[in-house]
Amino acid sequence: MTLAFIRHGQTDWNLNKQLQGSSDIPLNDTGRQQARDAVKTLEGVDWEVIVSSPLSRARETASIIAAGLDIELGPAYDELKERDYGQGEGATEEIIAERWPDHQYPGLESLESVVARGEAALERIDAEFGNRNTLIVCHGTIIRYTLAHLAGRPFDQIRNGSVSTFERNGEAWRVLSVNDEPLTEIVG
Repeated sequence: MTLAFIRHGQTDWNLNKQLQGSSDIPLNDTGRQQARDAVKTLEGVDWEVIVSSPLSRARETASIIAAGLDIELGPAYDELKERDYGQGEGATEEIIAERWPDHQYPGLESLESVVARGEAALERIDAEFGNRNTLIVCHGTIIRYTLAHLAGRPFDQIRNGSVSTFERNGEAWRVLSVNDEPLTEIVG
């Protein structure tokens, strides 16, 4: 079974460099185009189903890709929501630098919690879709840190509309690509 994380397309908050987190901000026109562009990146693999976070930016990205690849639009999973940044959500870089230079926002969800949700989502998707090649549309932080946990190494920021592939090999996961780029050394 091959899987791919896809980060949702751009929103106005992404464009304005506002911390988005679990706030439900919709795609903008650039984000919709990024979802259409992801279809081209995904061609050549027999994708069978696409699932997503329930946040509208992820769900709309998944709908666009499902239509473009003519595959099943599966369910949304609460476990795939973006990290909750608490009171930092909506803040610009300037506000963050002034109020929370250490990035410790009141109400901030721990990275351990984010990774645990990411792993729980993968187990649930694996249980529900078995050996079907599955696309998973969600968010930058949950993708970045879940992949880092699976691969045992850090990754840079995940770009809007980018595809990161991985596969299940017995009980282990193997990361194949991140941000549309194959890993030079496959680990996991």
